[in-house]
Amino acid sequence: MRIALIVGVNHYEHGGHLYGCVNDAHSVKAILERHDGGSVNFDCRLLTGTGPSETVKRGDLKDQITELFKADADIALFYFAGHGHIEATGGYLLTSDAARGDEGVSLTEILTIANNSPAKNKLIILDSCHSGIAGTPPEAGQLASLAEGVTVLTASTKDQYATEQNGRGVFTTLLVDALSGSAANLTGDITPGSIYAHIDQSLGAWEQRPVFKTNVKQFVSLRKSSPSISIEDLRKITTLFPTPGYSFPLDPTFEPEMKGRDEGMPNPVEENTRIFSVLQKYNRLNLLVPDGADHMWNAAMESKSCRLTALGEHYRRLVEKNRI
Repeated sequence: MRIALIVGVNHYEHGGHLYGCVNDAHSVKAILERHDGGSVNFDCRLLTGTGPSETVKRGDLKDQITELFKADADIALFYFAGHGHIEATGGYLLTSDAARGDEGVSLTEILTIANNSPAKNKLIILDSCHSGIAGTPPEAGQLASLAEGVTVLTASTKDQYATEQNGRGVFTTLLVDALSGSAANLTGDITPGSIYAHIDQSLGAWEQRPVFKTNVKQFVSLRKSSPSISIEDLRKITTLFPTPGYSFPLDPTFEPEMKGRDEGMPNPVEENTRIFSVLQKYNRLNLLVPDGADHMWNAAMESKSCRLTALGEHYRRLVEKNRI
């Protein structure tokens, strides 16, 4: 079971309205509900504060967070877009009825609830100002307090503001982009770590900086996108490259095209051309490079070889250990 509580608050009864948080919440819900291809992913519950007639109250949000992390789920995910506040007692997520900062929902309290959750994986994603303080209770100084299975991903450090651009949160725009496939590995898996890397690389040094804290033994896949290469072809890597550092020998029989052949060159061999097609896929994905030639065509026609890159060796090891 994979469940998500998604919250976006634009309307604040005591002023300071926001404009992109509700749209952001809807975007996150839409991308999390289904994998690429349409199969069901997260069962999402949406809370939005759009105006006086639709608000998110502090008590309601706390109750919903408690219910979320009470579930014995494979993944329990909490996403919040709205105002954040920080003071000496810690950080707070502000709901529609907050008249002052410390009337929000305490980040320390949210973390405590998540830490005690029976869910196998607990993920907290915050697009709010000062959200980077999450996981660093005041009494712990700089020591993050995360139980096993808890991951926190925030839009900014504890001293920074989270910004909106074109009616959308900058952080959430990148988050949705990552979940849409930009942060996927070759097998199509999108993990919290790859999402953070995508967001971190997309923001400049002078912009808000995302914060990532985790205590997990291995990352869980949050969403599946279409893989860059079929699993069947990827698993052939250990057959084609049986040992680390192996060079795969090529010759003109691997190249399917007759064009460009010198007189006396052997014709294509069907089995070899099928293998060469897989090798070219590896090359396009930076899994291998030709040795002593600029292109794979040249390597084949000049009877040279190709070898795995560092990334290719990584995936060779994964296949060898039966992890793919």
